[in-house]
Amino acid sequence: MKKKKVVFYSLMYLPLVVVLIALQFLPEQIPAHYDMNNQVTRWGSKYETLIFPVITVLFGYFMLGMAKFSSKQEENGSNNKNVCIVTGIVSLALFNVMTAYFLYADFKSIENLSSIALDINQLLFGLLGAAMIILGNIMPKLRMNSVVGLRTVWSMKNETTWKKSQHFGGISFIVGGIIIVIVSDLTKGFSCVWWTIGIVAVLLIVDTYYTYTLAKRY
Repeated sequence: MKKKKVVFYSLMYLPLVVVLIALQFLPEQIPAHYDMNNQVTRWGSKYETLIFPVITVLFGYFMLGMAKFSSKQEENGSNNKNVCIVTGIVSLALFNVMTAYFLYADFKSIENLSSIALDINQLLFGLLGAAMIILGNIMPKLRMNSVVGLRTVWSMKNETTWKKSQHFGGISFIVGGIIIVIVSDLTKGFSCVWWTIGIVAVLLIVDTYYTYTLAKRY
């Protein structure tokens, strides 16, 4: 657990440290906003690069709060806390990659993100798919709580429905994650966005319906 926390805090503060160092070398004006076509629509001060790292730190503390709260709802062990920490690590890793991506755009003063070989949507949703695969593998370890996991009125009916729901949800997350990674590799721009939204929507419907059928059975 200590090693996981070291990784967690490292990923939590690394973007802030990197950006503080990078500020000395960034141009005074950087691309501050892009439209839906990946074209820059506003230039801003280089100090605006601090916004995302600060959000990363705040998100880290939010996940730590969730870990603490979920652990209180667990009678024995610390499975829920571990899952929250791992979830936080995966999410913070995504934040770190996005920080690096936009720092690159800032250094190069890129006016059109589409000129970068790796499309921003491909990067974002490809990482999302990978995160879903990781989370799908740890979901079955969750014990009943009101914070994390596949939580519906029906999945929380009793221990049986909870365990079966997390197992099914874990499988659906892995399958969905693999599909999203493939889609992110084959599509770009809006196509990548809409395909990903569609896949996630189908997963939510299927998972929710499964918990409903479980509750009726048990």
